[in-house]
Parts: sequence; C-alpha cells; structure tokens
Amino acid sequence: MKIRKSRPQDIDRIMEIYDFARKFMVETGNPNQWGPTNWPPKELIQKDIENGKSYVCVNAEDQIIGTFVFIWGKDIEPTYAEITDGSWIDDSAYRVIHRLASDGSKKGIGSFCINWAYNHCNHIRIDTHIDNLVMQNLVEKLGFIHCGTIYVEQDNYPRLAYEKTSKK
Repeated sequence: MKIRKSRPQDIDRIMEIYDFARKFMVETGNPNQWGPTNWPPKELIQKDIENGKSYVCVNAEDQIIGTFVFIWGKDIEPTYAEITDGSWIDDSAYRVIHRLASDGSKKGIGSFCINWAYNHCNHIRIDTHIDNLVMQNLVEKLGFIHCGTIYVEQDNYPRLAYEKTSKK
C-alpha cells in the first residue's frame, strides 16, 4: 500500500468508499456519525482535494482502497479549542486526521493511513463519534491517548478526542 494526494478524477471512487463506510458504521452499531446527513458531502471532498488536504491509500494495483483528510498547523481545528472531561497532552502545532474510511478490501488500511500520517509529523489529534467503537479501538491500538470530549457543529453527539505525540 502507499499514500498519495487525491486528484480531482478520484472523487467518484472516494465517494464510493464513503458509501461503503456509512453502511459499515450502521452494521457495527454507529448509525448516527455519517448516516443521517450522508456525510461527507461531495462538495466538501472536492474542496479538500483542491486545497491539497485529501489523501488516498492505493493498493499494489494502484486502486484506491482508502481515503482521509490530513491537515496541519497551530490551532487548526476550531472544535478542538474546547475540550471537556480532560485536556490535550501537547500544546504545540499538530496535524489532524478527518474522514478516514476504507473500502474494506484489505485488513489494516486504517492503521496504514494513520501510521503514515504520524510518521510525517509525530503529533496528531483525531476524534471519533462516541458510538464508533471500531475507530476507538483502532486509535487506542496505535498508541493514541483519550484526552477528553469535543463537540462538532454537524450534530449534538459527543466526539471522543485522542492525541498521539512524541512529547509524552
């Protein structure tokens, strides 16, 4: 597997992966994270690609099997400014992974994407829906620490906030 920046011609395949992910979430007890709003919208993904923040994971045959958004900077995620039931570990500039999804064709796609991202910065914050046990287990397995709870604008469901940093 390898990671590359998404291209405009990848949009249809990326949207197929998000369709698969929404179905998978429902099957694994997480129907409310992306399902009710058909999240993420195509326009947002197009904007992520235009802004150079969208990445895809491709297999040996160069087929797209996963996707995620990877952004960076100091205080780049406004919803992370207020965290309840805890606190962030490291106040330095960080990167964020959002909208991680795979087509389920191969085990370990999510781990591969997150490890690739971490190897590019050594400081990542990520959040997930309170019902997304699959993602919670994945990030904890990869050494992320649960730091508290954040809330997003899209809905009223709490998100569990995680961080992994080389500064522990």
